[in-house]
Amino acid sequence: MIGRLKGTLVHKQPPWLIVDVGGVGYELEAPMSTIYDLPELGREVVLFVHHAQKDDGVSLYGFLHESERRLFRDVQKVTGIGAKIALAILSGSSVADFARQVKDGDTAALSRIPGIGKKTADRIVLELRDKLDGLAGAAPGVTTAERSDPADALGEATVALQQLGYKTPEAARMARQAAADGDNAEAIIRKALRAALK
Repeated sequence: MIGRLKGTLVHKQPPWLIVDVGGVGYELEAPMSTIYDLPELGREVVLFVHHAQKDDGVSLYGFLHESERRLFRDVQKVTGIGAKIALAILSGSSVADFARQVKDGDTAALSRIPGIGKKTADRIVLELRDKLDGLAGAAPGVTTAERSDPADALGEATVALQQLGYKTPEAARMARQAAADGDNAEAIIRKALRAALK
């Protein structure tokens, strides 16, 4: 099992990362909360890893903070929630915000996350309310640092939103409405997710 990786960040296209560790490139999927805070390409990065063995292979998920990995694992214990929704949760809010929403029983806020309906939100509150102790103040929120400048920021943001569970037309609309001159993909995604979860 891989629990942690330390290496050079060589590729970043939300939600995918590649980290070179001793000449071996590990491909990981990461939530936007991690991607926002990654260093520039070519810099060293340390990630906590969730190693998932599946019938069709192995998937690796990377997180800058242990609290993110813990939440990613905890929410998947709720019936009906898999890795894709767990990533959407972490991409749309900080660990602390999500933990507060669960503790407060705010199913309306939880239902705005892609893939989570009213019944699933109710199950999350019921099953996780007493299990997220310590997370409400543990994790930092996303930063405003913008470190990438892709040539097609709008297109990259649209693809990332689709991979977070939004349908293609909705993802394109969200990205267009959020984009402003000079925005890179991370800035567009961040603004689109904040607008969607209000």
